[in-house]
Amino acid sequence: MLFRRRKPLTFKEKLREHLWPRKGFVRSFQYFGKRLVRLAASPHSIAAGFAAGIVVSWTPFIGVHFVMAIIIAYLVGGNVIASALGCLAAGNPITYPFIWAFTWEIGHLILARDSGGSGATGIDLPALWHKGDLLQIWDPVLKPMLIGGIPPAIVSGVIVYALTYYGVKTFKTRRKERLMERARERMALADNASSV
Repeated sequence: MLFRRRKPLTFKEKLREHLWPRKGFVRSFQYFGKRLVRLAASPHSIAAGFAAGIVVSWTPFIGVHFVMAIIIAYLVGGNVIASALGCLAAGNPITYPFIWAFTWEIGHLILARDSGGSGATGIDLPALWHKGDLLQIWDPVLKPMLIGGIPPAIVSGVIVYALTYYGVKTFKTRRKERLMERARERMALADNASSV
């Protein structure tokens, strides 16, 4: 191979690189940001799609987040790729435990339930999943998480839409100005060359 290492990484080095990249996680966030603002769509479309992906990440239905984000993005006139990037940015293995705990607690507050105090009965979640009966899982688990996900989804969706809209609009305006300046310079050079 052309770009192969002279000394291959050991298993321990590969594991460390996957868990904590050498260049850090900032580079990944920068990549997402650059990928987002460079999409060929209007600022509203990009912001609506990205916000749709963020909003969907607050729901407990992990297997269908991308499908739900695409449907919501289509309904609000958002970009489908931006919705997928929103799902990847907000819903990932690092953020899911925090999202689930947060939506669980908010759902129990809204439904006025005790989420795990002294009088609460325990939920045998593995047994419920083993049975595969969604109706038994709905009331104790999915309903509080779904209802608890509504307030943070609305708040984060509005904030993310506004930040993304103005960020993309600023980026595209500056990029258009730079391209116009380059075109003017080329025209001036062409005029100078033709007058000589």
